[in-house]
Amino acid sequence: MTVLGPRALGRATLARQLLLDRADLPVLDAVAHLGGLQAQEPQEPFVGLWSRLRGFEPAALSDPLTGRRVVRTHLMRRTVHLVTADDALAWRARHDAMLRQRVLGVYRREFEGVDLDALAAAGRAVLSDGEPRTMTDLTRALPDELSGPAPRALGEMLVSALVPMAQLPPRGLWHTKAGVRNLPLSSWLGREIDPLPGDGTEGSDPVGQALLRRYLAAFGPAASADLRAWCGLAGLPKAVAALRDELITFRDERGRELLDLPDAPRPDPDTPAPVRFLPAFDNALLGYDDRSRIVDDAHRGLSVAGARVVLLDGRVAATWTVESDTVTVTPLRPFSHTDRTTVTEEGRELAAFLTDGDSHRARITASDG
Repeated sequence: MTVLGPRALGRATLARQLLLDRADLPVLDAVAHLGGLQAQEPQEPFVGLWSRLRGFEPAALSDPLTGRRVVRTHLMRRTVHLVTADDALAWRARHDAMLRQRVLGVYRREFEGVDLDALAAAGRAVLSDGEPRTMTDLTRALPDELSGPAPRALGEMLVSALVPMAQLPPRGLWHTKAGVRNLPLSSWLGREIDPLPGDGTEGSDPVGQALLRRYLAAFGPAASADLRAWCGLAGLPKAVAALRDELITFRDERGRELLDLPDAPRPDPDTPAPVRFLPAFDNALLGYDDRSRIVDDAHRGLSVAGARVVLLDGRVAATWTVESDTVTVTPLRPFSHTDRTTVTEEGRELAAFLTDGDSHRARITASDG
């Protein structure tokens, strides 16, 4: 079986993640291809798409949000993701059990003896008037007999697990600060969530199979543990077993089996990789259990700490911050003169994007870390 080293896997990741060459794709197609963008920090998806799409303009994402073709909702790993409306409706039921268990993992004591089905029904009743509500407003409106757990626990359970919710604009729009207001996903999108399908066969998991195909298209080659790390779902070995005949396999240097789609891109490991600025919590890093293809173990913690990172030759080589019109890059290793030049040039382009094209204000400073 062919062994793929970190560099080969890294180049495959860059190609699948639209980071090797900026793509000429509509935003809706890009969001669908990527399986969504992690979006608990509302402005970060704009940088993620700017780094991936040629000529990206912020309105190309804000407009689908207000037009209800893209939605902010809790999904993979119980984090807020920006996904297409179609994917949100198709995938949500498969995530229900995981979302509930992850909230219980944090607040199990608070929910001892609580009838979660009754709580969900009460939450839906409160929201049935069609008025968007904050988490605090929702919990305050619950009947007294269901308000035993702490308000924070109640809110987390309702808005991220029991009642599929959409976080409404203006939250998530370009250069807009707004709190979270929630409506049931089906109310906001005007369509019902797809029921969990099955053909009656023991172990049937058509949604899991669809997720596996979509994951490999955007992240492969990858191990089943990587798939699980991306979505947080249990039961996926059944989906892997069902699709095994249509997949190809490799090994990584640790000996793990890697799954992939036969016709997906796997560039030559020596393919040049451009400088790319990634936003906080980008799934190019978080979408794997083993992230060594893109980040050194010494810097793995950056991916969960919300650091924005710079890719140089396909690997995390620096962090970046922005204040006013200045993008500041802090290298994680010494930069050559060429490195500094290419990072600075891309940083200036990013600064111009972040300041709406006011390029005379855009500058970058870089200091060796």
